[in-house]
Amino acid sequence: MSKLPIRLNKELTMLQTESDNLGIIIENTDDIMKWFVKIKGPTNSAYENGIFDMQLTFDDNYPIKAPSVKFLTSMYHPNIYRDGKICIDILQPHEWSPAQNVRSILLSIISLLTDPNTSSPANRDAAILYDKDKNAYNQKVREYIKGNLI
Repeated sequence: MSKLPIRLNKELTMLQTESDNLGIIIENTDDIMKWFVKIKGPTNSAYENGIFDMQLTFDDNYPIKAPSVKFLTSMYHPNIYRDGKICIDILQPHEWSPAQNVRSILLSIISLLTDPNTSSPANRDAAILYDKDKNAYNQKVREYIKGNLI
């Protein structure tokens, strides 16, 4: 029998106990291999007061292989593709380590919302606007999150 469900249940329980401090909400799931998470926009960022839905999908190779992570909420961000997939080092096969876990993934994504990496953009238009005119970028982000406020 695979130990994966045991590990995922352990990670889920740990995250649920500290979710308020992390700015996340993990919704109940009937399938331990598919998690639905809400991330609160980080304070002092263009995403502040927003709440964003994400899906994490694990396969049988976790934690050897990173889960698939994507936003379900429409996002305007240099490192988020239009389909919601996230371009972040921690999820790349050559950067992923089995020592990582869901907590480290979520904290990295929250950090990315505050500090995008415009040198390796998934959304080139967002990256250019962020580098050229941060105020205009912040305004565009706020337009995107109007329907997703806390």
